[in-house]
Amino acid sequence: MPVFRIEKNENYTTMSNCHLKDPRLSLKAKGLLSLFLSLPDSWKYSIGGLAQICKEGKSGIRSGLNELEEAGYLRRIRQRDERGLLRDNLYVIYESPQDGSEQPMSENPTLDNPTLENLHRIILRWKNLRWKTAHN
Repeated sequence: MPVFRIEKNENYTTMSNCHLKDPRLSLKAKGLLSLFLSLPDSWKYSIGGLAQICKEGKSGIRSGLNELEEAGYLRRIRQRDERGLLRDNLYVIYESPQDGSEQPMSENPTLDNPTLENLHRIILRWKNLRWKTAHN
C-alpha cells in the first residue's frame, strides 16, 4: 500500500479532527468547516463571499451551512442595526459539535436583542476561552 507524506512548509492550518471523523457530516460539510477554520478571524463570512472563493455555488453552500448548523458546528445569529432592523448574520463556528444548551461565556450578554458590541465581546471571550483550554 502506498504511503502519502505531506510536506508542511507554511500557510497550513492546524485543526481538530472531530468534524473530519463525524459520520453525520457529508464531505461537503467537512470541507466547508475546514475552510472556515483555515480563514483568518477577521474574514467576513457571507454566502456570496464563500461562493467567490469556492467552486460550490450559493445553494450548495447554503445546504452545507444548514448541515453544519443541524450537527451543532455552526450557529447563526441575526444582527440588528441601531433601529432594530435585521441585517447580517453572525456566524459562530465550533471545532466540535455543541448541543445547543451551551452558550458563549460573557458578562451579561443581551442575546434577546443583540448589539454588534455584545456579540463581538461574546466571540472574543469564546475565542480566548478556547485558546486557554487548548494551551493548558
